[in-house]
Amino acid sequence: MAEIVVIGAGFAGCAAAISAAKAGAKVTLLERMDMLTGIGLAGGVMRMNGRFTAAEEMIALGGGDMFEVCDSITRHHFEVPGWKHATLYDALKIESATEKALKEAGVEIRLKSRASQVKKDGGALSAVVLDSGEEIKGDAFVDATGTAGGMANCRKYGYGCVCCFLRCPTFGDRVSMAGKAGVREKKSLRGQDDFGGVSAAFHLAKESVAPEIIQELEQKGVVMIPLPPELVHWEKSEHLTASQNQLKALIENICLVDNGLCKVLVQQWMPLEELRSVKGFEYARMIDPYSGGIGNSIRFMAMTPRDNTLQVKGVPNLFCAGEKTGQVVGHTEAIVTGALAGHNALRRAIGKTCLELPRSLCIGDYIAYVPEYMKTEEGQRKRISFGGGPYFNMMKKSGTYTTDIPTIQKRVAEIGLTGVFAQEIV
Repeated sequence: MAEIVVIGAGFAGCAAAISAAKAGAKVTLLERMDMLTGIGLAGGVMRMNGRFTAAEEMIALGGGDMFEVCDSITRHHFEVPGWKHATLYDALKIESATEKALKEAGVEIRLKSRASQVKKDGGALSAVVLDSGEEIKGDAFVDATGTAGGMANCRKYGYGCVCCFLRCPTFGDRVSMAGKAGVREKKSLRGQDDFGGVSAAFHLAKESVAPEIIQELEQKGVVMIPLPPELVHWEKSEHLTASQNQLKALIENICLVDNGLCKVLVQQWMPLEELRSVKGFEYARMIDPYSGGIGNSIRFMAMTPRDNTLQVKGVPNLFCAGEKTGQVVGHTEAIVTGALAGHNALRRAIGKTCLELPRSLCIGDYIAYVPEYMKTEEGQRKRISFGGGPYFNMMKKSGTYTTDIPTIQKRVAEIGLTGVFAQEIV
């Protein structure tokens, strides 16, 4: 049985591990922290705009396990201006639900196992090396280590370590396996001359917000609180990681969503004294990141050159997923790239041709479009997703965006790929 090693247990790594295991691999999933799902612990928003189409395509392809996990713990369905048919999963339940799915797939989970070095045999990887010195060997590998942090990047290009969910001070900085293998990775740009993108949200302790606001939030799932004009800072929008957040309603209001916690969308690095000047937030207390009044984590610092099968260029048995694949942002994007990377890692390990999803699928088109877009001036500075901005506009114009599930299933069936990720590779 071929052995696949996945490094990083965010949504991308978890999707890759399940996908490889379903295809017939023995899978080891390594995570430097003591919890699964990474930024998913601070997330919640799913299926908005074109992400609905992408999720249903992956479900039809047989690789929708992580979408089914999120659907199973949905708290609310909601809409805000510019965001249609969005759902909110329970961020307090996502880790345990994901752990259950991984174990059911037969994945070996190893937490507090930070991979910090690699070993190569010729041009290929033969093992990753943990901080403890233990070598984890494999036939193929998936780098799902993300692009956020570490602390030196957050200090140099951001506002210092703000103590976010990544918890670098405790578990060590993120380490790119592709970078350790000698691959030259890319940084994104923001503003005039800064590197990286700033994460867009923070959480408040519910008990620190006015009870009437929290009551409405828990009933509806979303609450919009208008900001006084002097607290509206449009200049922040160019720093955001996701173009779907650069919307008038999300900049000019405090937008709260109920993901089990009290999540504030978009108004990152809002000084605490400004927030507390808004009625209902006089006693507001930030809980993630703890220093959210000055900023949030810096992402897109280690994007990996790859082909459309998600093989890392220059390392034949290494694949990448999630933000490593380019200027991609979001849980949906992490899951779909993870599912493909895990599947193809096994294909490569057993000498099969890797699968490239056709561009007639929005997933296939998106994966192919990202590196094309990154060659443009705009693409060096802006992230893209199924959820909004230029790529979602392309989906609407081309007709690939739809919420009609039978139409999506037919699209996958017509190219003969129904259930392909659910089948063992022989």
